[in-house]
Amino acid sequence: MTHLWVRAEQRANEERVGLTPEGTAALIAAGIRVTVEESDMRAIGIDGYRKAGAEIAPQGAWPDAPRDAVIFGLKELPEDGTPLPHRHIMFGHAFKGQPAGLRLLERFKAGGGTLLDLEYLVDDNDRRVAAFGYWAGFAGAAVSLKCWAAQQHDNACGPVAVYPGRDALLAALRNEMDATGAPRPRAIVIGALGRVGTGAADLCEALGVSVTKWDIAETASGGPFPEILQHEIFLNCILARPGTPVFVPADATQAPRALSVIGDIACDPDSDFSPIKVYDRTTTWDQPALRVHDNPVLDVMAIDNLPSMLPVESSQDYAEQLLPSLLSLTDPESGVWRRAEATFQDHIARL
Repeated sequence: MTHLWVRAEQRANEERVGLTPEGTAALIAAGIRVTVEESDMRAIGIDGYRKAGAEIAPQGAWPDAPRDAVIFGLKELPEDGTPLPHRHIMFGHAFKGQPAGLRLLERFKAGGGTLLDLEYLVDDNDRRVAAFGYWAGFAGAAVSLKCWAAQQHDNACGPVAVYPGRDALLAALRNEMDATGAPRPRAIVIGALGRVGTGAADLCEALGVSVTKWDIAETASGGPFPEILQHEIFLNCILARPGTPVFVPADATQAPRALSVIGDIACDPDSDFSPIKVYDRTTTWDQPALRVHDNPVLDVMAIDNLPSMLPVESSQDYAEQLLPSLLSLTDPESGVWRRAEATFQDHIARL
């Protein structure tokens, strides 16, 4: 029997989950055994999973799960160097040469386990089967606008937190922007036709921010792109990959510009393919803005778990998209999982 083990997230400010109680009931009805760990921060309570028929395990018990269990989480595992013998479904951030990702692959190699990376679960047309993109874009644009609002008071953006829902976030941010007394900034979104870009543009437009929407056609020339510097806010919604143009070169800090906030929602600063060359590390919930230049000011927002600011809505949306693929775990010929394992094995062979 296929056994799916939903682990508790161990990263601060990570309240999301990739499976809802309704999805749990569907998996059990399909003959899949489901274990869900208790969690002191998951946005969806454990009682719903228990009522759906899941087995309940203590928080953090996944290392001792049966060897044939598939461990399912979203964000990083603790970096303790231990070998990983299980199959893991998660965002590994391991296939673009990231240093932490290479260490993770070494752990899988040592333990004989497998990484089934959520970012690389694709259908027959090479399209991702599930993504948090919309809510990443929505929340990323929100934090970027918070950075802009703080700049109007000569401040850096303060800590961000979880919101109970979309409307609460919009109301709070509208008040912050109105309190500046400044005209609304102009934003440019690259990747505007995708889910991430759609979420970012929707947030901006809901708050009266004018949005220039670019996608592949507008960036096909390969750059340079001086238009980006003519907007107060730039929101990058394109995942870094080979061939991605440089949108903001390293010397952009010295150039004449209106640009004062970069929201790198795709957020892959330690990849060689990053299109934003003015920063080299992610930012945090406690310190959302990394100031990369003082006069004129330029801040970069690069939080890498943005959808967790709206954990219930983003979890429900993502879990609904992913459920058909989870149901296919019982099928050894399922193309989604076979392709994901092939991607992993290809990168293991390169170590």
